[in-house]
Amino acid sequence: MSEWNVNQYTLFEKQRTQPAFDLVKRISDCTPHSIVDIGCGPGNSTEILYHQFPDAKIIGIDSSQNMIDKARNRFPDIDFYTCDVLDLKGTYDLIFSNACLQWVPDHQTLIPFLMDHLSDHGVLAVQMPYNYEEPLYKIVNEVTSDSKWGFDKLQIEHNVTLDSRSYIEILSKCCTEFDIWETKYFHLLPNHQALIEWIRSTKIRPYLAKLDFEKGIAFEKEILDKAISAYPPTKNGDIIFGFRRLFFKAYK
Repeated sequence: MSEWNVNQYTLFEKQRTQPAFDLVKRISDCTPHSIVDIGCGPGNSTEILYHQFPDAKIIGIDSSQNMIDKARNRFPDIDFYTCDVLDLKGTYDLIFSNACLQWVPDHQTLIPFLMDHLSDHGVLAVQMPYNYEEPLYKIVNEVTSDSKWGFDKLQIEHNVTLDSRSYIEILSKCCTEFDIWETKYFHLLPNHQALIEWIRSTKIRPYLAKLDFEKGIAFEKEILDKAISAYPPTKNGDIIFGFRRLFFKAYK
């Protein structure tokens, strides 16, 4: 797995954190005593949980040591550990995950696994990108499928979110009650280059890790050139970047 660039990821921290705020609001009536934030990144979502549930024991876990180091430096009062989600131990009243599980394969197995790590009446709260219809993401898929980059010959780390019906089927078998919903956010970015900055630390990160510096520049330029045509600026010069996200909360 290619390492995460913390500074690149936090360029859009406000926008990336808003879904975590919104998900926490949907579980604000819970009173968990123990919480794990899976894929905590630089700690932005864990901080929200810390303030929302001040009496709970909270830990944040992430597979990226860079992210964990950043989280520990920013929030020394919260416990953070380098840990893969599939190595999770113990049970928790709340398992929270903001924009992480799409990087973990086999959700038919993963979701029941997480439910098994909930205490009785515990809650699993999840948000994942669901943005495959956005023009920028279609452009990325088009460019990366071009054989000239050689990605078809390499093992690439992919991020996958299933359709909502699939999660309904999975959750129906492993929890007592659940809610599932979508929200589309509209982010105003200052220019087209900001579209590349956004996906550099997430969507195209695994591809850039396979390219040398010069090819990486050419790869990003091809995406940018296509994005300029797909995203006409507003009268104020902003670029409207739509971002659809899938949420669910499930009770054991």
